[in-house]
Amino acid sequence: MKKSLLTLFAILLATLANAQISFTPSMKQTAPDEITIYFTGTIGSGWHVYAPTESNGPIPATFNIDKIEGAKPVGQLTANKAATKKYEDMFGAEVSFYEHSVTFSQKVKLTGPTYKIEGYLQYGACDDQSCMPPTSVDFKYSGKGVEKAAATTPDEKGAAETEEATADAEAATADATAADSTAAPADSLAQTGITGNDMWRPVIDKLNAFDGGDTEAGASLWRIFILGILGGFIALLTPCVWPIIPMTVSFFLKRAKDDKKKGVRDAFTYGISIIVIYLVLGLAVTLLFGASALNALSTNAVFNIFFFLLLVVFGASFLGGFEIMLPSSWTNAVDSKASSTTGLLSIFLMAFTLALVSFSCTGPIIGFLLVEMGTSGNIVGPAVGMFGFALALALPFTLFAIFPTWLKSAPKSGNWMNNVKVTLGFIELAFSLKFLSVADLAYGWHILDRETFLALWIALFALLGCYLIGWIRFPHDEDEWDEMGEKITNPRTPVTRFFIALCSFAFAIYMVPGLWGAPCKAVSAFAPPMNTQDFNLAKTDGIEPQYRDFEAGMQAAKAEGKPVMIDFTGFGCVNCRKMEAAVWTDSEVKRIITEDYVLIQLFVDDKTPLPEPVEVVENGQPRKLRTVGDKWSYFQRHKFGSNTQPFYVLLDNDGNPLNAAYSYDEDIQKYTDFLNKGLKNYGK
Repeated sequence: MKKSLLTLFAILLATLANAQISFTPSMKQTAPDEITIYFTGTIGSGWHVYAPTESNGPIPATFNIDKIEGAKPVGQLTANKAATKKYEDMFGAEVSFYEHSVTFSQKVKLTGPTYKIEGYLQYGACDDQSCMPPTSVDFKYSGKGVEKAAATTPDEKGAAETEEATADAEAATADATAADSTAAPADSLAQTGITGNDMWRPVIDKLNAFDGGDTEAGASLWRIFILGILGGFIALLTPCVWPIIPMTVSFFLKRAKDDKKKGVRDAFTYGISIIVIYLVLGLAVTLLFGASALNALSTNAVFNIFFFLLLVVFGASFLGGFEIMLPSSWTNAVDSKASSTTGLLSIFLMAFTLALVSFSCTGPIIGFLLVEMGTSGNIVGPAVGMFGFALALALPFTLFAIFPTWLKSAPKSGNWMNNVKVTLGFIELAFSLKFLSVADLAYGWHILDRETFLALWIALFALLGCYLIGWIRFPHDEDEWDEMGEKITNPRTPVTRFFIALCSFAFAIYMVPGLWGAPCKAVSAFAPPMNTQDFNLAKTDGIEPQYRDFEAGMQAAKAEGKPVMIDFTGFGCVNCRKMEAAVWTDSEVKRIITEDYVLIQLFVDDKTPLPEPVEVVENGQPRKLRTVGDKWSYFQRHKFGSNTQPFYVLLDNDGNPLNAAYSYDEDIQKYTDFLNKGLKNYGK
């Protein structure tokens, strides 16, 4: 019920936003060898559309080309008036936007005797409380180019041609407007251009009528919270944070030496301030991107390549290549302000100073966590994760203030903290490959197939073991000295480092058989799927999908008299790989799926272009589906009201659900019951 209300609210919000904003495309020939494409927009009261030059967070207006012949764009998309600039709390920055109305224009130079251009304007819009998803306005123009323009005079044929082009554009716009006004709602499938049968008709109410349902959101938030806590505890062990703990606690206790309770209260306030600072950071990421963008990040190639490069930079920083430092003026200004103030504000500013001073160590950890949480697709994931991170970071300051004698038994600062940083550097480099793999799989580049991925991981974890043993040293590793002040040339390996190195070497050796096709279930969630393996000597335990097209799979199921299981998945979906490795390899689960169901696997991040873009109406707004992934993502939202992966649905031969949907849960018995209940209902 809660999920249904949230879905309904989102639909109503998007519908309201789309009704408030509209853009109409048109075209005029502004020179013998030039046309200008205009987008005339009306913006409802309280809403604003962001400028093409905007770079502080909101989605800017952009001019995009799908096909072009005999022409090329000149310059950038421009507006007919100056943008309003204002600081917005939602983005934490000054942004540029337009209100009430605006006309965007893009010049296009004609280079051939004829031209064809097809594309779309994409824009972002917000009101004071929320933002709508990126919205596109399509256009398509063609005509005669420079040869005709050169053979006519501006006073005669040029004017006639401009009038004719404008009339054609206005007629096309009128037709499009009429089509939109008479278009059936989103569940009228005759307008989609995809299929005209009832198989695409929404079954959201029927799906929600079953008992049980999707429990992934709650479980996902717990995983994110625990990940944040682990990140906070790791950050504590870095040389930027650990040495600060005793100094800060001692400061609070000395500050209130006549009143121990006040010292404890100050430490509590300090810890709460740390939590507030990082929680605000998580909320800022959520507000900056919004739910739709966060979900899209997990499969967007540009973002995943950016995350790959970001984690490589963080990894290099932890290995000692350079330090990621915030401007010292920031730290000095906040520290000075903390010294000149009193009460709660001074303690809060001290906590803020800690966040700035420790950024060179915590920044890469926070960046890694925010990337993982942001790409989870859960709208509150970054906030929940940062709460866990800050809770773990703040806990020692409070506990040591309550029990100051514990400080005496706490480990002293030393080279071991640098070992923690370097170990994290290797781990960040390993995880960076996961994001490169997502883009590689989505676009079919085949530069990081499974054996290449595993070879890189084997090398990284073997090198990590070598570092921990002491065979490799990095620039910021400290030399060890004996009691006589002599440098130790062959330092002893601590027992703790030995056991961690043992685990790292063992993990590297564990992955070696994967180069020849071994399943390596421990890394299956991160490595590319087995079908990218060029050299495979092992017999796979997984389930090969029977169909990757919905219509073909449904026809086959009807002919065989079997129910259908749809698996909405993605090349970059970590939880999908976990389910396939942990659940689908179970003998009973495998038997039921392969013998009793027709399996249809639909990849929502498949970037293969459709033969032609498909026009649909979603939330009252026309949009185009340009890739196979767009089509299946729209199908999942449209028919089942969901946008998460993995997402398993059981259908009869008429496209009706046989059970509640199932998301990520590695309980094999629960998954078996889910499949058996579908078979039982199909038998009825």
